[in-house]
Amino acid sequence: MFEASDIREWRGHDVVDADGHKIGTLESVYVDTTTDQPFFATVIVGLPTRRRLVFVPLTGATVGPGYLKVAHSKDRVKKAPAIDPDGELSAAEEPSVFAHYELTYTPGSGGERRLGRR
Repeated sequence: MFEASDIREWRGHDVVDADGHKIGTLESVYVDTTTDQPFFATVIVGLPTRRRLVFVPLTGATVGPGYLKVAHSKDRVKKAPAIDPDGELSAAEEPSVFAHYELTYTPGSGGERRLGRR
């Protein structure tokens, strides 16, 4: 897996599913604020006039020459919660991203956000 600090090197590369089907293009990485480790990526999908950013977990992801391969199917990723290309994930929307992939969501002890964009 790549480090969140290396996002400039990977931004714009293809994101593919386990079968090698292109899902979209890597836009950014969201880290788990409790560990500062990469946890989700946002992937640009859609037509040029209707682009959106979908979230995909980085657990089990691998990198190859010019691509990031994720462990989830293209269909599942494209149905994931999304934001506008210039949008931000609100704190209220965080639980739905985790729920889509059947991941446990636990906010910080003071209710603070779990994801931070890098």
